[in-house]
Amino acid sequence: MSSGFVKTRAAFDQLLGELRPKLHRYCARMTGSVVDGEDVVQEAIVKAIEALPGLGSIEHPDGWLFRIAHNAALDFLRRRARQNAPRSDEDPDMFMDPVSTTDDRQTAAASLHTFMRLPVAQRSSVILMDVLGYSLQEIAEVIDSTIPAVKAALNRGRARLRELALERDDRPLPVLPAAQRSLLKAYVDRFNARDFEAIRDMLAGEVRLELVNKTRMNGKGEVGRYFGNYSVVHDWQLVPGFIDRHPAILVRDPSDPSAPPTYFMLLHWAGDRLIGIRDFRHARYAIEGAELLVLD
Repeated sequence: MSSGFVKTRAAFDQLLGELRPKLHRYCARMTGSVVDGEDVVQEAIVKAIEALPGLGSIEHPDGWLFRIAHNAALDFLRRRARQNAPRSDEDPDMFMDPVSTTDDRQTAAASLHTFMRLPVAQRSSVILMDVLGYSLQEIAEVIDSTIPAVKAALNRGRARLRELALERDDRPLPVLPAAQRSLLKAYVDRFNARDFEAIRDMLAGEVRLELVNKTRMNGKGEVGRYFGNYSVVHDWQLVPGFIDRHPAILVRDPSDPSAPPTYFMLLHWAGDRLIGIRDFRHARYAIEGAELLVLD
């Protein structure tokens, strides 16, 4: 992690621009979803901005940001645990020295769903070292732990990921109800046909749009202007699908249709009216590691 200082909001914004994709990689794996991971990143950014004026200059600013993101992820997981049936996957860590081998590094490619099957301490330690490349000391500072505890968590987490890699993922494929599927397909078809007037007719008066990592718009008039930006570029083709089992629009580069999607959009409906759009065009880092499924 960097040993520099952050003294001004401009310096903070520059740091955030450089660090945001890494923060998202961490939060997505901690929460098991690229969408939830972005929500946690945004929560962490708000907390960091609120704390910034009273801190003066910040030494090791990326470590400071990661601690905030780590705590925001823990808060998110606690909230989700309260909403779901309670269960605990934590168990005492054994104090062992981690062995950094090629096989262990390969566990970093595990799916977000697989990472979620690790206890939190193991999950955070493996992500910070094997995915993001931080040292034992840096990890201990981020998660407020000790080096022996981090070593133990790494060993146990890596061993568990190797076990999980041998198991089949027998979860059923996600299913989109016919009414929602029809709305999603209608939006995609009209967008691909560049019939943006027809799409504007689908908007609710109170529609909200988030162009993630860029701007927000509110109301049908303001959001309606957003489509004008797409009318003058040709680097997109939309397909309906799922991202981390959420209904979504996957965006491909039409010049390379066999390549994976480059980013995605999420839609929220009230009846047959569109009340929310989240467009990740300016946050393409968010699709990395996501579970993608294209609807036929």
